[in-house]
Amino acid sequence: MWKKYAGVAVVVLVLSVALASVAVRTDEFTEEDLKRWDKEQMSVVNYGRELWGSGDLGTNGVACGQCHPNGSNTHPETYPKFQQQLGKVIALRDMINWCLRNPMEGDPLELDSAEMIAIEAYLMHERKGVAIAPGKH
Repeated sequence: MWKKYAGVAVVVLVLSVALASVAVRTDEFTEEDLKRWDKEQMSVVNYGRELWGSGDLGTNGVACGQCHPNGSNTHPETYPKFQQQLGKVIALRDMINWCLRNPMEGDPLELDSAEMIAIEAYLMHERKGVAIAPGKH
């Protein structure tokens, strides 16, 4: 009876090995890939840094960097967390938009906008190496 299923077992084994080898290859990156991706990442981080220091996001000339130089005291690694100003658990982007609307008297950013992504990338870059700690105050 085992002979009846031996062919099926061989096919399953061959497919398993093939899929496993594809999975391993998808996580292998060339040095060129890593350099290109780092360059792209840093271009977004630098755009976020420009926005952070600009008074153009609001209507009163206040820049994010005036209250938070170099992203200080923003602690992006602690989001999502309860934020007293909003009275609920929020994501970092919600806090960014709160600051844009309130102290900066501006309009909120679309959550998937290039500006929002750049600001988040900049803040996370400034805290690179800090342990992720959602909910920490």
